[in-house]
Amino acid sequence: MKASSDIVRAFAPSGTLRASINLGNPILSNRNAASAQPFGVSIDLATGLAQALGVPIELVVFDAAGKSVEAVEQGRADIGFFAIDPKRGEHIAFTPPYVLIEGSYLVPQDSVLQANDEVDRTGTRVVVGKGSAYDLHLSRELKAAEIVRAPTSPTVVDVFVEQKAEVAAGVRQQLESDLVRHPGHRLLPGRFMVIRQAMGVPKSRGAEASAFLTAYVESQKASGFVAQALARHGIQGASVAPAGDGV
Repeated sequence: MKASSDIVRAFAPSGTLRASINLGNPILSNRNAASAQPFGVSIDLATGLAQALGVPIELVVFDAAGKSVEAVEQGRADIGFFAIDPKRGEHIAFTPPYVLIEGSYLVPQDSVLQANDEVDRTGTRVVVGKGSAYDLHLSRELKAAEIVRAPTSPTVVDVFVEQKAEVAAGVRQQLESDLVRHPGHRLLPGRFMVIRQAMGVPKSRGAEASAFLTAYVESQKASGFVAQALARHGIQGASVAPAGDGV
């Protein structure tokens, strides 16, 4: 992809592309234990965009989705990687999704809950990561259950266990790995939502920047780049989103 000088300035007014990276979702990004450097499909996509623009890249790293969103909304980062959500869309222009991720519920082994549609009941506390896609979605959807917010998505199960709550909500793969640390729990079958992970740019950067980013994401899906990145990082449970905005 060839970027005009206007597009380059829209994305990187400082001369460097600042990419907001959320380490709270291990499917998209993580930190190397030896080097402490971030890695993952979102870093690969950010690096590829910087190369297409012909500018250096700076990773602005956060431990929670809400912080990552705020960095882009407040102009402290130029692009980010987010679950598509109408509230976030007030200030951020999203591309079509590049991967789809399942959201699941975790409950104690002896819980009476057997299905996702049984969760929304009085007396049920659902722990979510503050500002995460699950928080935004469940805040709209749950009418009777109470939402308890953990500081970050990776700490959801710890808070859930500490408070002896009824349900933990999050990325299925994160919850599965937490089962190793916290046996005596189980996942409810199926999923309560599909998370559509996309790239985003502030709407203030203009329609042309948004269109360029959409074209970039679609090309990376079509070329096999996203699928190869997921395979390279050993990611399971996430699928490449189909062309366009459909699920």
